[in-house]
Amino acid sequence: MKLDSAQKATLQKPAQRLLSFIAKYDPHIATLARSARSKFRKRMPGALELVYDNYNALAVGFAPTERASDVIVSLALYPRWVSLFFMQGARMPDPQKLLRGKGKQVRHIVLHRAKDLDDPPIQALLDTALQQARTPLPKGGPGKIVIKSVSSKQRPRRPVPQNSTRSRDSVS
Repeated sequence: MKLDSAQKATLQKPAQRLLSFIAKYDPHIATLARSARSKFRKRMPGALELVYDNYNALAVGFAPTERASDVIVSLALYPRWVSLFFMQGARMPDPQKLLRGKGKQVRHIVLHRAKDLDDPPIQALLDTALQQARTPLPKGGPGKIVIKSVSSKQRPRRPVPQNSTRSRDSVS
């Protein structure tokens, strides 16, 4: 029995699949995402990583359970940047005014480099997010990667060149 590429992908281990999703991005974005994930794994060793390879972005949520509603923070990869999302960011104090967004719940910070996560104001926001989590993270443990969804249609994962022209209907 021959397997198509989608079937082969689902047979890969979740960690391999996640790394293959990240590898689709520009090397700078991929390196930033891998470094940020590594920092989160050290900071939240018992967290589950809930992976959503969606139409617009690759999102990796860090949560105590497999429920999306329990995600505390997430990394989202876009062709030109990586954002750190605080799922309850609207309820968090933000004295440095770092959080962006106007929704009822979620706020984010665009990461320019992995070292941004070491900045004291961002560390304070992470501390607050972890303290305010509805369901606390386990204190330890190996954590686990769970591939929650993979969209069959996706936007390009690398930036589209600015000078490229879209095909136009010719008028004769």
